[in-house]
Amino acid sequence: MQELIITIVKGLVDDKDAVCVTVDLPKEDGTVVYHLHVAPDMGRVIGKQGRIAKAIRTIVRSAAGKVEQKVVVEID
Repeated sequence: MQELIITIVKGLVDDKDAVCVTVDLPKEDGTVVYHLHVAPDMGRVIGKQGRIAKAIRTIVRSAAGKVEQKVVVEID
């Protein structure tokens, strides 16, 4: 999942080296939290009214569902 998030976000930003994804340990219910850090291009990743961020979360949740995993993507 981490590679998927990085691949999607690198296509959106100018500074591809600034993209960083960290992973938390799974919670009690099995949910894995991915923290996305993008330095200068935060607006491009979030999009107008959060549409791009919602799309990224939907794609990652869909991919995680195929491997029977629960994920949450947080943009920091």
